[in-house]
Amino acid sequence: MHEYKATIHWKNTAGLDFLKGRYSREHTWTFDGGLSVPASSSPYVVPLPWSVAANVDPEESYIASLSSCHMLTFIWLAGKAGFLVESYRDEATGVMAKNERGAFWVSKVTLHPQIVWGGDKTPAPAELDQLHHRSHEECFIANSVKTEIVVATASA
Repeated sequence: MHEYKATIHWKNTAGLDFLKGRYSREHTWTFDGGLSVPASSSPYVVPLPWSVAANVDPEESYIASLSSCHMLTFIWLAGKAGFLVESYRDEATGVMAKNERGAFWVSKVTLHPQIVWGGDKTPAPAELDQLHHRSHEECFIANSVKTEIVVATASA
């Protein structure tokens, strides 16, 4: 078992306006490798100027984590199957909805992988579907969530 760490840091710079909800949601995420990322609430959740649109928000990072995990698993499986992946691009999207209790959650994430193959061997449509299916089943992040995750592949 391995433990992963992230340090989240926020500081009140608004003083007593904090009690009125008028404070910045800007904060940093620092990961165990040393990278710091500017973060904030989403401007769709907390309106400007109390959020920072340019910073990464938890919803975006959640979608990126799912997409990244799927991609890393996919390229590993493709290589094991003898397929040379030249590039992989995904413009993943997520949908926020209310659940049965009326609470918001990211209910669906759709991956839109665009893969450029190299070499002489390209997967047939059924093989490509199987690679995506196995990638979803083996992705650690996908195995950790209840959000519906869809892989929308372009028709060949």
